[in-house]
Amino acid sequence: MDERRVNNQQEDVDIDLWEIVQLLWAKLGIILICCVACATVAFAITSIFITPKYESVTKMYVLTKQDEGNLTQGDMQTSTYVTKDYAELIKSRTVTEAVVTELGLSITGVELLDKIDVLIPTDTRIVGIRVRDEDPYKAAEIANAMREASGKHIQEVMEIEAVNMVEDANVPRRPTSPNVLRNALIGGAVGLFLSVAIIIIMNLLNDDIRTEEDIKKYLDISVLGTIPLEDGSKKKTRKRMSLRRRG
Repeated sequence: MDERRVNNQQEDVDIDLWEIVQLLWAKLGIILICCVACATVAFAITSIFITPKYESVTKMYVLTKQDEGNLTQGDMQTSTYVTKDYAELIKSRTVTEAVVTELGLSITGVELLDKIDVLIPTDTRIVGIRVRDEDPYKAAEIANAMREASGKHIQEVMEIEAVNMVEDANVPRRPTSPNVLRNALIGGAVGLFLSVAIIIIMNLLNDDIRTEEDIKKYLDISVLGTIPLEDGSKKKTRKRMSLRRRG
């Protein structure tokens, strides 16, 4: 008896992949509607409720030693090594508070750090400062102020002769975030996944017998014959049943 139960349970768990494909194809319209709806919602939320942010980048050239315009290999290696020290000095409280005071920003030095990234390319003495802000002109202004303030601070702390500017901060024309198209595609993918999952789960939970194959599969009996129904007969039957219930 136990073996029969196990076999019956295994048969119930078996899923016909071709049947699922046919089911999804039949529900293709609903799936597409869900994808478009979720993509539209994601697009609307990203466009309306998320404030775009702009990025501005400035770069400066740093050296640990200048000797009559000649640069040795040792100087280059040392300069590359200490660029991490420069990054820490750029993010120091002295620099951020000086920028906040100079520009009259309505944020603290700690809050300013959330807008700043220090870029240190490999094997180079060039350090970049990237600033994110809702105002593109403000982003460029903060980046330039950060470069000037950090350059002075580096010279004082590291006893550097000079920190030269490589690139002035640019005024970005397009926002870097949020990515509206990417979010819309993610929303469409979420809609696709949810619609397919719900359709499959509802189909698995539906134990109604609808076809001859279902009778053979679930009841394990053969069908001797079928009674064809004319078009509209099901609707008439339902109406009669509803009228009887009302009466």
